[in-house]
Amino acid sequence: MQRYILILLLIVSVSCNKQNKDKATVDFAETIDSDQNLNANESKAVYIAIASMTSPKETYTYYSELIEYISKKVGYPIYIKQKKTYEEVNLLLENSEVDFAFICSGAFVDEYKNNKIKLLVAPEIKQKLSYNAYIITQKESGIEKIADFKGKSFAFTDPLSNTGRLYPLKEIAEQDQNESDFFRKVIYTYGHDISIQMVNQGIMDGASVHSLIYDYIALHNPEKVENIKIIQKSEEYGIPPIVTPVSLDQKSFNTYQKIFLEIHNDSLGKIILDKLLIDKFRLVNDSIYKSVFQLKEYIDHEDAK
Repeated sequence: MQRYILILLLIVSVSCNKQNKDKATVDFAETIDSDQNLNANESKAVYIAIASMTSPKETYTYYSELIEYISKKVGYPIYIKQKKTYEEVNLLLENSEVDFAFICSGAFVDEYKNNKIKLLVAPEIKQKLSYNAYIITQKESGIEKIADFKGKSFAFTDPLSNTGRLYPLKEIAEQDQNESDFFRKVIYTYGHDISIQMVNQGIMDGASVHSLIYDYIALHNPEKVENIKIIQKSEEYGIPPIVTPVSLDQKSFNTYQKIFLEIHNDSLGKIILDKLLIDKFRLVNDSIYKSVFQLKEYIDHEDAK
């Protein structure tokens, strides 16, 4: 998943071998109206949503091939409804405006608990179905622990982000502190890569970021983390899943699930997954998100005080 979280924006078109005539389209525009004109051979389309865990450029770079592959397998064009916040993606699911969505585990828990979504699959990375939060700061900041961020600036990713907000809030709550009193300044970046960039450049004193995104950047673009040190790692959390609205018909659900579960058995699919550093997609149940549910309940309880 080191590339799994880095998902989808711009526009890519791919041909589908439906008697060499039909064309499967992957559209990464920000929003696509469901009544958009399609040609006669594109009378049906698949709509998916993406939670923006990284900036648009990174999103496109890493996941275009996977979406092209899925489009070919489905045999219909895929249209992306890209949204800035996790809450907006959740609303698309609640309103059944998409067939499936890539969401973060923090955004997953409320929707699942309220019976708004169903688990489709989740990626397995290095034989694991989990990831961590990294608390980061500059190497020369003098900050060595969470308590040292008192009076400092801090970057959150999204209000619903598990690693990008809920985890650091828990850490300061355990010190009998709250967000507004503890930090001098807080901003929302809406991209873990942007949070990393702001800390690396000294714009923000610290951030809490997704471990797999950080590890990928550190491996492939080490200059982007050259000024950063990790001062704390969280417990393991269930990996961000792919979900569907509860209203999705069973036939479509089965079709999408089968495609994801069989990608690693296909030669082209295996090449794509290898590039993404994904072992395969797996069936999962909500038990792998127990620690995320517990974290969300803790934060909700603190907010209610």
